[in-house]
Amino acid sequence: MSELNEFSRAELLLGEEGIEKLRKARVAVFGIGGVGSFVAEALARGGVGHLALVDGDVVSLTNINRQLIATQKTIGRRKTSVMAERIHEILPETEVVEYPVVYGAENRDLLDFASYDYIVDAIDTVTSKLILIEEAKKAGTEVISSMGTGNKFDPTRFEVADISKTSVCPLAKVMRKELKVRGIRGVKVVYSKELPQKPAESQETGKRQIPGSLSFVPPVAGMILAGEVIRHIAGVDLA
Repeated sequence: MSELNEFSRAELLLGEEGIEKLRKARVAVFGIGGVGSFVAEALARGGVGHLALVDGDVVSLTNINRQLIATQKTIGRRKTSVMAERIHEILPETEVVEYPVVYGAENRDLLDFASYDYIVDAIDTVTSKLILIEEAKKAGTEVISSMGTGNKFDPTRFEVADISKTSVCPLAKVMRKELKVRGIRGVKVVYSKELPQKPAESQETGKRQIPGSLSFVPPVAGMILAGEVIRHIAGVDLA
């Protein structure tokens, strides 16, 4: 056991070798919102040495109820910047690279995906999720994707599975179909078996229906995603 440090408690479970693997690891988180902000912080606190944060949005008033980075003081600021500052306040030595852009077809090669150990997809839109998974698969880099967390009440209904084994979740259904069309298999996801609730009121932005979201649902999905990444990198097998 090494001398006491920020990761001493984690080392009791992961060992020195596991902690060292995490320190050398490079993980990219796409989407720093209700799910992704919790992923990023859990990865940092878990010991991942290099994090890339990708999100083109700014903190808004409606983010306050569920996003780790959202406070009255951060409203209007770039999500990647707020997240990077928070990580450095916790662990100054963590390398954080910001990509304050909306990921999609026009910048699908934003990162050198092959240089990363793991990609976390916490993006909202189907098109961008599909492009991200395609690029990760093309590079041979591990990827895990968050399915729908909106319009849900029960955070205990989340499960980890291959996309082909999912059910109930409307987003997972769309993703299953689109990934099959593209010939992409073997995508690990976090999804909920809870039937989505119908929002009490209808709100739209453009053509998109805004889902309802609570303080205690998206963060749980984020923690599950982070746990899968950390255990994989550290070489922990729970089977």
